[in-house]
Amino acid sequence: MTMHYLKAGAGVALALSLSACVSMGPRNAPAASAVVESVSPAAQQAENDRVAALRAQPDWSFQGRVAVNKGRNGGNGRIDWQQQARQYVIQLSAPVTRQSWTLTGDSHHEGGRLEGLDGGPREGEDAQQLLLEATGWDIPVNQLPDWVRGLVADDAVAAEQVERDAEGRPRRVRQMGWDIQYLDWYPAQDGQPGLPRRIEAVNGDAKVRVLVDSWALAQP
Repeated sequence: MTMHYLKAGAGVALALSLSACVSMGPRNAPAASAVVESVSPAAQQAENDRVAALRAQPDWSFQGRVAVNKGRNGGNGRIDWQQQARQYVIQLSAPVTRQSWTLTGDSHHEGGRLEGLDGGPREGEDAQQLLLEATGWDIPVNQLPDWVRGLVADDAVAAEQVERDAEGRPRRVRQMGWDIQYLDWYPAQDGQPGLPRRIEAVNGDAKVRVLVDSWALAQP
């Protein structure tokens, strides 16, 4: 697959060609399985294979809806996430206020740039904090590339707890102060691994809910 990467500028920061990708749409969205006390060896192996397949596909994107609450403040809108290895570009839009922002960053905590603000773009060392201060939206953008795919974040801080469903997939993960629940999944199809459809993450008074309408993964 051919991908063209551009650094953030005055326009859209990243262009991804998805012509050779597999898309997963809303037609395949069964309810999540109940939590189980133990996972069968077959289910554990299937989950190991799913994780390995996703780790081997660092270029992907999803489109969906997001709702964010921080104390008494909150908002909801569309989210378009495009990832190329460590680099991400997140486009957020709030239909009610007609505001939109583009956040570019590095999931290894090497800073971020936010565009669409009055007064021009802003940059900071912490993309999550930059987004929070400018918009009031508290989204764990550096860990979400893993969490949104149903992976424990590849970070220095290990997960405190991982609960799994009967298929071995994570049902609940507690990591870095966040409690992430997987409420619905797209099943594996066309040789591509299963991916979350509905996710909810909570950290104190911060709450993020993501509903993925479609996934696109690069063919290995």
